[in-house]
Amino acid sequence: MNVLVDAPPVPQTDITVVLTHGAGAGMDTDFMTAMARGLCDNGIKVVRFEFPYMAQRRVDGKRRPPDRMPVLEAAFVEQLQQYAPRCVAAGKSMGGRVASMMLAQQHCLGAMSLGYPFHPPGKPEKIRNDHWGQVERPWLIVQGSRDPFGTLDEVAQYALPVSARVEWLDDGDHDFKPRKASGFTQALHWQRAVDVMTHWIKELN
Repeated sequence: MNVLVDAPPVPQTDITVVLTHGAGAGMDTDFMTAMARGLCDNGIKVVRFEFPYMAQRRVDGKRRPPDRMPVLEAAFVEQLQQYAPRCVAAGKSMGGRVASMMLAQQHCLGAMSLGYPFHPPGKPEKIRNDHWGQVERPWLIVQGSRDPFGTLDEVAQYALPVSARVEWLDDGDHDFKPRKASGFTQALHWQRAVDVMTHWIKELN
């Protein structure tokens, strides 16, 4: 399994963040790198990994759909077990959904979802909430307010777990990119996401 480790020279916590990617891109995108290195710069160790289907793409170059959920979950558990019990599951989009399932199964102290895919774009009635009833530990969701997978107005109507906290990035899309007229930039939103995650992780101590 492909893994990247961002280890700070002076750790500020003994918690390790195990971070994975979304459905269409791997662990080394600009987004994933910014999140991992941002946390590392704040004294937090981050371990990035790729699900089996993405790792196979690096071998043969062929695009393929994500593995079925049991395979995704097993891959995540395998990584978390190396850092348990002082670990946080985290992921972008699909990876954030699987991270929240790790939380529901109590494989980690908490979970962070970056752009949670609350529903498929254009299908707000298909809410991905089957496991929410089992989520009791801290869950941080960082979401763009106009994310097509779950906007601010849509998510406000959901019965999220009591332990969940949603941090909204004004006018951000699924990659936290705002429109120019908003007065914000993607770089600012990425930094805001890192700052929020850092504070949240250190509160787990």
